[in-house]
Amino acid sequence: MRNKDLYCSISAGGNDLPVFHKSWWLDAVCKDWDAVVVKNGDNVAGVWPYSRETKAGIKMSRQPPLTPYLGPHAFYPHDLKNTRRDNYEHETVRGLAAHLPPLPVWNISCMPGLKQVGLLQELKFNTNFRQTFVADLTLSDNDLLSGLHTDFRRSIRKAADELAIENLPGCAGDLFRFQAATLERKGTGIHYSPQLLEQLISESVAQNSGALWVAKKRGVIEAILWNLWDATRSYYLVGAKNPEVRDNHAMTMLIWHSMMHCKSLGKASFDFEGSMIPGVERFFRNFGGKRELYPVLQKNDSLLWRLIRYARK
Repeated sequence: MRNKDLYCSISAGGNDLPVFHKSWWLDAVCKDWDAVVVKNGDNVAGVWPYSRETKAGIKMSRQPPLTPYLGPHAFYPHDLKNTRRDNYEHETVRGLAAHLPPLPVWNISCMPGLKQVGLLQELKFNTNFRQTFVADLTLSDNDLLSGLHTDFRRSIRKAADELAIENLPGCAGDLFRFQAATLERKGTGIHYSPQLLEQLISESVAQNSGALWVAKKRGVIEAILWNLWDATRSYYLVGAKNPEVRDNHAMTMLIWHSMMHCKSLGKASFDFEGSMIPGVERFFRNFGGKRELYPVLQKNDSLLWRLIRYARK
């Protein structure tokens, strides 16, 4: 059986594979992808899916669009002692890396919590870090609410009387339009197509792994948030306000609604997925989440690609 076929069978099983590692997600965001699988006896110890592409004749693996995390993932045995988890992850990641293809260019962001930075540097990956904020959904509703900034609690109380929130996957086009308008005002472009966004939202809902929460006031859309989840973790992936309305409460309410929904599903955490932008960071931080770092692995053994990157600066 090919690694990719084995990986797809693993993806279809009931396990803790992150949603961004699922084969249906990779099929949508990658023109070409494959995976490394290592076993510990008869059991799968870990997997490492990766995209493949060719630019200017250079083979590479880069982070796919709308995919915040990828990289290695270890499956821990249920009876593994906590004192052995680090060693288990270390050996699993080493085994996975040994079977990666020798592509000259890599640029991938790994899941928060991956601890094997020393090993990855030993394997010739340059390692940088980015940050996200993660809320603990195992806390009580009252503790989660009290962890919010005072202004946010006020916004949620006000919005509860004004807004109607529904799961409306058919509004994916509106989300793209709102997001594009927001980024245009900031002088940046959008890096994915409306077709890809609609496909992923539709598929995530079909897989019972996502919802498109839409906040309306008197029938007018105020804001939209795409919420994803897997076995244990939930994510705020894309959200945007309607640029044609004045609103100070809708996005705050949508995030709170997403957190409460995922808590009701038994998810352990809510990942705000970034950001390094000061204003966005401050907004996410005020939801009471804890800062978590995640590694970004880079490798560039291509002189031509280094020249191309330098010319683009």
